[in-house]
Amino acid sequence: MELLPLLTVLLLAHAMAYLAWTVAARRRQSRCYLLDYVCHKPCDRRKICTETAGDVIQRNSRLGLREYRFLLRVIVRSGIGEETYSPSNILEGREDAPSQQDALDEMDAFFDEAIAQLFARTGFGPRDVDVLVFNVSMLSPAPSLASRIVRRYGMRDDVASYNLTGMGCSAGLIAVDLARNALRTRPRALALVVSSESIAPNWYSGTDKSMMLANCLFRSGGSAVLLTNDPALRGRAKMELRCLVRANIGANDDAHACAVQREDAEGRVGISLSKALPKAAVRAFAVNLRRLAPRALPVAELVRFAARLAARRILLSSSGRKKAAGADGAPKINFKTGVDHFCLHPGGTAVIQAVKQSLGLDDDDVEPARMTLHRWGNTSASSLWYVLSYMEAKGRLEVGDRVLMVTFGSGFKCNSCVWEVTGDMADRGVWDDCIDRYPPETLDNPYMDKFGWINDVDGDTLII
Repeated sequence: MELLPLLTVLLLAHAMAYLAWTVAARRRQSRCYLLDYVCHKPCDRRKICTETAGDVIQRNSRLGLREYRFLLRVIVRSGIGEETYSPSNILEGREDAPSQQDALDEMDAFFDEAIAQLFARTGFGPRDVDVLVFNVSMLSPAPSLASRIVRRYGMRDDVASYNLTGMGCSAGLIAVDLARNALRTRPRALALVVSSESIAPNWYSGTDKSMMLANCLFRSGGSAVLLTNDPALRGRAKMELRCLVRANIGANDDAHACAVQREDAEGRVGISLSKALPKAAVRAFAVNLRRLAPRALPVAELVRFAARLAARRILLSSSGRKKAAGADGAPKINFKTGVDHFCLHPGGTAVIQAVKQSLGLDDDDVEPARMTLHRWGNTSASSLWYVLSYMEAKGRLEVGDRVLMVTFGSGFKCNSCVWEVTGDMADRGVWDDCIDRYPPETLDNPYMDKFGWINDVDGDTLII
């Protein structure tokens, strides 16, 4: 009879040991380290200055005075400087009749520079890559661009390649999530994540104001990122991924339609950005933060927030007042208790300002995003890596620091993740030749100097 309790204890001990081993094994499998990353810097002849931007606008003979003034006003308010980059076909005046080769040339220039540089910096080669994830929203040739990279670099025939399209500006973190999940089934593997956007064939030459905005914000760029789940390489890694959260509110009709590719009344294709976009962004952001907070913040902050929220609800209930969403005095979670740096998507000045207010950030927190928008424009899914590169070039990142990345995209989606700095991050990267000029005492706006006389005579709302 004494044998049964002993067997029970042994079985329980064995079960607990197995459970602990399983949890530890899953944690090991989910590890994701950032070995290095490279942002693409196009050649100088592709820079688009104030004069060039004005010339491109004036070439569109379809624009009436109202559309012309509207477009110039968008550029003035965009927060973009004179050193962003455009595809060659737009600079050469062929935006109305782009070819497939124009689109592929834009991609190849990026592939040949950024990916090659990443391999040279890390010491790994194309045949070391086990997983390849490529994302570009507006270009989907056959064979896929992922296959184009495989062929261009002679990767192994068993490389697991994925090609993401139509995912918008938030695709960079979706690609990281996909790569992390693919690595879980491959011990000690490498994943190459490549992000870009196709500008060359997607210039809108019509007169629909909701579709003209994209021409003013998006610029050429791209990033190549090397990830691994190999614990032996942790010592060489720059950062470790702590959590990644995705939110998609596309089931809501207004959110789904606020950023969509469509034809205008004349059959010209472009990206339409509706006035419902800011509202959709705020809603998706709120959904994302509710899921992110328990994973990224200390328990003390969560308890403090819950206590203040409960107290406010009791106070409102006892006073007979109705709770108004976003009302003054509503408690806010302090993300600075669990995050040291904020890597925000530089989608536009309005996007940066909205996130700044939502998280209670100061000017220093959003400086990297604002400077990235000024220097590089909105490079879509790769933008976050330019922002991170700014932080690194400025020497802001130290071992143990936590970095929150937040990005938005059509769908409508909000994705976020938290990285922890584990290695030396002091590379000036793509900012090497200009980082000493940032941030300037005053952020000059060359478009304001040239086009500041433009008045918003028709009262249009600008969602930038």
